[in-house]
Amino acid sequence: MSTGSLRQIVHVVDDDHAVRDSLSLLLGLRGYATRTFASGDEFLAAVDPAASGCVLLDLRMPGTDGLAVQSRLTAQRIGMPVIVLTAHGDAANARAALKGGAFEFLEKPVDDALLAKTIEAALTQDAQARAQAERREMLKRQLERLTPREREVLDRVVHGQHNREIAVEFGISPRTVEVHKARIMDKLQVERMPELIRIALELGLVSDSGA
Repeated sequence: MSTGSLRQIVHVVDDDHAVRDSLSLLLGLRGYATRTFASGDEFLAAVDPAASGCVLLDLRMPGTDGLAVQSRLTAQRIGMPVIVLTAHGDAANARAALKGGAFEFLEKPVDDALLAKTIEAALTQDAQARAQAERREMLKRQLERLTPREREVLDRVVHGQHNREIAVEFGISPRTVEVHKARIMDKLQVERMPELIRIALELGLVSDSGA
């Protein structure tokens, strides 16, 4: 079972209490933490925007249906992977759900092993996405430690300018440019130029198509 800095929960959203109970039992026996909801509206009212895990979502429910729930999650920037689990597995529903960003589309009754494999993949994706988001926030905090001149030098460096070019532009010596670069790399906790370029790409300071 996947683990992360937050407890991962499988959110089961289905208006059929028998389905909710059976899924909760099955997943509990496999070691997953679950929360069950009898409707899309109940789920949307209770879901924590910072929740970690995934969503097992029925399509046809009274009130807010599954596709509308997907849309609301996207609008609220709740990024948990959504696994649609439905008895109405026609092509139109599958297309709409997947186009709406569903992680997977499964038909009831679903094979237990397939369901477990899909949930594990969804939880892994969720953990990786959160780790990446945490890294971006850390990098942004490090970037904020740079002085205005260091930011200017960083911009020129990642766009491929040489020390002498940067020195001429700012009226400083190439040695001073080297000092700025050393301080930048220290503050961003990198040792090599490719690492610095990678961080610049992650933060959108330079496009991945080139300088």
